[in-house]
Order: sequence, then structure tokens, then C-alpha cells
Amino acid sequence: MSAPHSVHTAVPVATGDAIDAATIGRVASMCLKLEVMTYPKPGLVSHVDNGAHDDMNAALMYRSAASLAPYFSQLMHAGANGARMPELRTIGLAAERAMMAATEGINAHRGAIFGMGLLCAAAGFREVFEPAGTLGAIVAREWADGIVGGTGTGDSHGALVCRRFNLGGARKQAASGFPAIYRCALPALLEGESLRPGDAQAARVHALMRLIATVDDTNLLYRGGADALTFAREQASGFLKRGGVGQPAWRASVIAMHQAFVARRLSPGGCADLLAMTLFVRRMA
Repeated sequence: MSAPHSVHTAVPVATGDAIDAATIGRVASMCLKLEVMTYPKPGLVSHVDNGAHDDMNAALMYRSAASLAPYFSQLMHAGANGARMPELRTIGLAAERAMMAATEGINAHRGAIFGMGLLCAAAGFREVFEPAGTLGAIVAREWADGIVGGTGTGDSHGALVCRRFNLGGARKQAASGFPAIYRCALPALLEGESLRPGDAQAARVHALMRLIATVDDTNLLYRGGADALTFAREQASGFLKRGGVGQPAWRASVIAMHQAFVARRLSPGGCADLLAMTLFVRRMA
């Protein structure tokens, strides 16, 4: 096992730390579930309806999230031991297989496995090597080379869209330290909390809208091309300009937007993954 890019020497995780790793796995899994529990949100699966999806529902998403908890724990352990990208990727591929088994072949959380998994590894790394570092900065410094230069899923929807539209996609986002989380979604989540004190669901909607308004969501591009991305951004930007969740009828406005997305078969799944990851980052701060 090679040492991390920083000057620290990798050391084994003590047996007692297994509880912490299990907690990390449960927290990451719960953040995925919280994203599903969020409503209203444009085009996405929730506990209320299936959004623009014919093959997914909330129960399936919950099963998928639950199946991933032990793998997020493994990734935390790997990060605490200074693992490099090949080892993290091996655990991630095992997580994908577990997810597919839990969902009977439906890809519910492949993108989240990649991003959330790296954040869990960074949480483990931080425990041992760098108590003051942010998770995003650790991912960028320790694993950026492996992220950009590694082998990905070349036939995934995201990979196909990135090639077609010349985008960096999830890999660039991770290698850059998740700027969509730290510069966009996390400030919006805090803003939403101030606009609707005590309403965590409203804050999550506010953060999601900020993501939709700014991120090149490959799920939107795959389903509807550049026109779909433009439509989604305009809808979310308009909502935020009107005050976001601070406006009196915010919920009705988002429900109407949700219906418009469903009618066009649009689902900003990449933004949904980033929302779950933002919730994790907030809890780990």
C-alpha cells in the first residue's frame, strides 16, 4: 500500500474505529434516503411519486441506499489507511454489484456511489492524517490523478453525454474538490435554513434548486439534450430569483415545476446525488 500524496505515513485503523466506520456508512446511506424523502423536487423520485421514472420508486431507492452502507464504511476504512484510487475503485465496483442485486438490475445510485464513496474515503483519511481539512479538498489533493486518469464506466449515460457535449462530468467535479457542493449547494442549504427555520425539507429543496440552476447535469442532457438543460436551468433560476423557498407559495411553485419536468420526462439525477453528498458534507463538518 502506497502512502498518501501528503507526507503522512499510512497506518492501520485500530479495531475500535470500526464503530466510527459503521457510523459513517449509516450517515452516508441516510443522506441518500433524505434526498428521496425530499418533496417537492422537479422530475425526481420521492416518497410521494416516481417523478419522471418508470423503473424506480421510493422503496427501490431506499433498498439501494441501505445496500450501500457497508461499502461506504469500507471506503472510510480504506481512506483511513491511505488507500489509492485502485483500491477505492475496487470497493466502489463491489458496491455497484450490491446495489444492482438490491434493485434487481436498476441503476439507482451509481453516480452517488462514486461521489459519496470518495467523500467517505476522505472522512477516513481526515480522521487519521488531516483533522482540519475539508473532505472536498482531501479528495482533490489525494485522488485527483487517479480520478481523471482512471478507467471509468465508458458506456454509462454520464460518460456518453460527457463525450458528446465535451464535459468533465462527475470526474471533473470530484477531481476539483466538488465545487458544486462547497460553492453552490452548501451555501444554498444554509440560506434555505435561514429562510425557513426548522423546515429541513425546504432547505434541501432550496439547495437542489441552486444545483439545477448551475450544474451541467448529465441526466438532463441524456434525456433531452441541451434544450432540456436550458429549460431546467431557467426554471430553477426563476424560482430562486423569486425568493426560493422564502416566497409564500414556494411549495406550489415547485410542484408545478415538478409536473412540467415529468411531462418532459426530465430528471436531474446528478443534482440529486450532489444534494445527498451536500447533506453528508454538512453532517461531517
